Amino acid sequence: MSHWYPHEFAAHICRQLKTEVPERPREDCPGCSILSVLLSTCYQASLMREEERQVRFRLIFREPERFPAGQDPPDGLHRMVFLEPRPCTEDELRRLSPAISFDRAMIGVNLNTDGKLQIWGVVHSGTRWMQAIHGGTQLINPVPDSLIVFVTGPGRISVSVGSTMIAGLRGGRVVSMAREVFAASWLREIFATHRDELWDLHQDARQKSGDIWPPIDPEFPVILGQNLLRRVISLMRSYRHGGTLLIIPSERTDELKQANPYLNIKYPFLTDIGRRRIFPHIVGIMNEFARVASRSQRECRPLGWDEYLALSDPVLTRMDEALFELAHFVADLSLVDGAVVLNRRFEVLGFGAEISGGLENVTRLHVALDIEGETRQPEAVKGRGTRHRSAYRLCNALHDALAIVISQDGQVLFVHWHDGDVTCWDQVATSLLDF
Repeated sequence: MSHWYPHEFAAHICRQLKTEVPERPREDCPGCSILSVLLSTCYQASLMREEERQVRFRLIFREPERFPAGQDPPDGLHRMVFLEPRPCTEDELRRLSPAISFDRAMIGVNLNTDGKLQIWGVVHSGTRWMQAIHGGTQLINPVPDSLIVFVTGPGRISVSVGSTMIAGLRGGRVVSMAREVFAASWLREIFATHRDELWDLHQDARQKSGDIWPPIDPEFPVILGQNLLRRVISLMRSYRHGGTLLIIPSERTDELKQANPYLNIKYPFLTDIGRRRIFPHIVGIMNEFARVASRSQRECRPLGWDEYLALSDPVLTRMDEALFELAHFVADLSLVDGAVVLNRRFEVLGFGAEISGGLENVTRLHVALDIEGETRQPEAVKGRGTRHRSAYRLCNALHDALAIVISQDGQVLFVHWHDGDVTCWDQVATSLLDF
């Protein structure tokens, strides 16, 4: 497998910019040669350490005078300009990174009169931008449509224009929105029936309300469900314990809670409203979203994710917080050895599940090289960990199961039976910082 490095990555970003954000102002995105230098510098900085700390920072390419004066977080961006610009070098980025918090600030960069990159100062953003990662319904201060570079670890760089993520470099491989497994048609198909069920329940509530609610974009519950799953996986990664999520067809729920040849759930939950909490909660958010939006919505265009984030409503805020707490609850269950088992309605069946050792061993699997699994590479299972091999055995025996395996080092694999073989995908982004 070939690897990409800063110059190739910069060329890829330039190509993507022409299609993803073709109307961008020229001054907000550097030319390809400058971008190549900028990304190379950021890449080198990412490999360094500052007093034994990993180098992490955000960098924005934008002229300081283009930030409105007199603004502050959480509603705006607060710029602070150095008395004298600093050279934009890997050493300077390394030295600045501890003081310019990744979560709260960005390093401001532009070109000097000689056309060379320089650091002009700091942009204080606050933390609300991170709702795109962790969720939330507070009003997000807008990010300018400028080129932003995220350095999150050694060799891990992501690039966006404003809030539009373009691509990321991760372990010498390029990951983009279009190549991220949550966009795969096979994965969407797994949840298709219950997505339709969510929609039907919302339509029923709409009719019973007696009010005129604005329409909701059919993609909204999809994004909501994906974000819930991303949150769970992201939290499990942060624990550095490792774990497995097993998602089974809802119609197999009763079968797999009893004695069966596939797995044994050590701590099963009672079948009651507590176990079924997540699904109706998602419907509740859809209903409340439409109800709240009906107060101010004057157009008939469907309401989507952007409108949801822009709404400032205490009820929606509490509901979103409750969904976040449910994600925490599910993730915490993974700290006990064994898998956490859910069905496709996001009902938590139990945890501490042991996959049967009596299932047929898998000696070879296929590694997907694209999100649809159209191109795959055979690979021997030998050398993979116990947690992974158990997931392969289950998916080999239970073709309609989906296993999500999180390693102690934070690697995430989706495992599923696909086109006649156990197949795994590692094109998984639990947040924009994984791109």
